[in-house]
Amino acid sequence: MKQSMFKFFCVICLSLPALVAGQDFSQVEIRTTEVSEGVYALQGEGGNLGLIVGENGAFLVDDQYAPLTDKIIAAVAEVTDQPIRFVFNTHWHGDHTGGNENMDEAGALIVAHDNVRKRMSAGQFMEFFDSEVPPAAPGALPVVTFNDRVSFHIGGHTVHAIHIPSAHTDGDAIVHIEEADVIHTGDIVFYGLYPFIDYGSGGSLAGMVAATDRMLEMAGEDTAIITGHGGPVVDRSQLQQYRDMLAAVHKRLISLIVQGKTLEEVQAESITADFDADWGQGFIGPERWVELNYTGMTAD
Repeated sequence: MKQSMFKFFCVICLSLPALVAGQDFSQVEIRTTEVSEGVYALQGEGGNLGLIVGENGAFLVDDQYAPLTDKIIAAVAEVTDQPIRFVFNTHWHGDHTGGNENMDEAGALIVAHDNVRKRMSAGQFMEFFDSEVPPAAPGALPVVTFNDRVSFHIGGHTVHAIHIPSAHTDGDAIVHIEEADVIHTGDIVFYGLYPFIDYGSGGSLAGMVAATDRMLEMAGEDTAIITGHGGPVVDRSQLQQYRDMLAAVHKRLISLIVQGKTLEEVQAESITADFDADWGQGFIGPERWVELNYTGMTAD
């Protein structure tokens, strides 16, 4: 578990094209899980993918890294002979958008929130990873962008993409496959580990709690939830557990920040101790996660 999480951490950190090009993706296998009729979760290296298959094409949620495009396309071909017509990016990070240019060349239309295109166009500095991400190639940029929400109709499936402000980033969107009763969370949900929150891209812990609340309102007892990392599929009760952890840590942090506590004093309080066994064994340890949120929440 720790070894796989460390590998995941390295891939996230090394999101620059030159560094990703140096990674060995040859041993990565794309694993496919059927979630509902015509809906699948795909795992490889990077964010979990969603796949919706209809009679008039396939709809792919995120596309991981460029070196994995052929493997992803092959995995899609194992469940449908329909072409990938749309690729939807849940946010701008490279482990979710790295295959965009290849998918564009293969004939897919890339869709994302307005802020995804803006951040990919400008490039970003990810302070937490001390990583400079250069502007994306023109062919990797979303061709269609939206402000609040957009819907797709794929051979019997109604796919709603809904913008969620200031959660993992400022360009997050959740994907709700209505008839199949499936939600894809993007990186709003890292199940089984403390989530990375990109404060430099407009993310916030408060926004993560609000976003999870919104998904809980949408979900029923039988809703299948595809996570951004971990999982890949959880149910409503597991989503509730994740939300309760986020909300408890946020409340504790707010209380200590209002008291004027320094980062070192906050870390000494061990405010995540009751959650660490279930959530703190991933690529961001408890102290580092507290630092991430404290720093983001106290920034000017």
